[in-house]
Amino acid sequence: MAQVLGRLEDLDTLLFDQVVDVRSPSEFAEDHVPGAINLPVLSDAERAKVGTIYVRQDRFLARKIGAALVSRNAATHLEGPLADRDGGWRPLVYCWRGGQRSGSFTTILKQVGWRADTIEGGYKSYRRCVAELLYDRRVAPPVVVIDGGTGTAKTRLLHLIADEGGQMLDLEAMAEHRGSVFGPTGEAQPSQKMFESRLAESLRRLDPARTVFVEAESSKIGQRVIPPMLWQAMGSARRIRISAPLAARARHLVESYPDMVADSDRLDAVLGKLVTYHGHSQVADWRKLAAQGAYRDLAATLITTHYDPRYQRMTPSDGIETLELRDLSEPTLRDTARRLLST
Repeated sequence: MAQVLGRLEDLDTLLFDQVVDVRSPSEFAEDHVPGAINLPVLSDAERAKVGTIYVRQDRFLARKIGAALVSRNAATHLEGPLADRDGGWRPLVYCWRGGQRSGSFTTILKQVGWRADTIEGGYKSYRRCVAELLYDRRVAPPVVVIDGGTGTAKTRLLHLIADEGGQMLDLEAMAEHRGSVFGPTGEAQPSQKMFESRLAESLRRLDPARTVFVEAESSKIGQRVIPPMLWQAMGSARRIRISAPLAARARHLVESYPDMVADSDRLDAVLGKLVTYHGHSQVADWRKLAAQGAYRDLAATLITTHYDPRYQRMTPSDGIETLELRDLSEPTLRDTARRLLST
């Protein structure tokens, strides 16, 4: 009998040692249950082939070809990734709807002797649980938003809060984006569904009785949208603004973006995006600083000319507490984290 996933919290009570996603690699890459491994019983090309035969030719033929492919792929997994599993292993298997792919693979695993089971409704059931948490359920812990201009080490402060035992959500890490014109931290952002899976997994593990700290963001981080219940909680949360000297902010910005310093073409492409806002002459001056390797001077003028004016226009000034930091050194930031946790 398939195991029922009614809420995300049920993942902590279901009986399994490992979650196995048997969907195709592209389905898995778009989104999956956190911690799941991908053992596809049909590749992307095989899934397309079987689907085409099912729709355009003959359903029986499609099932027969599909069964043969599943069997071959299952054998590969048994001889490869699963070769070291002992007899007590308990896998929890799912596919798109909890149907033929997961059912077929689970039957094979049971024949081996493993206590395999499936998730009723498959990935679609899991996705409903994610949507329920992010779109229907109020964020339980009290939220504090860490605000402040670019380069004020807000993200570093969040991690020091966590290091000191506090709760935090690093939305930019989940979205793999810096939340600014400097863009993605990797090759590309995760899908919206993957971003939401990461966020839901973090939210469900928070202690509702303790404050959670989060960095101020717009409603979108790059192309990823902050789901409504968290966005509402951030909008009504207590806000604390971090302020620091310009030189310290410029230094922190350079240290935080080593990929930009190392890749002159990428940095130049980013500066090119600012022509729309500041014109060719200003951007030419910035490109000259970059060419000279004057990265701190570049960071400082970007802060004063581009980032701070935009921040001041977009951020309310009323009702925000301000913490004036003398610098952004590790001791100062750690002391600030402790102060925030004690208030």
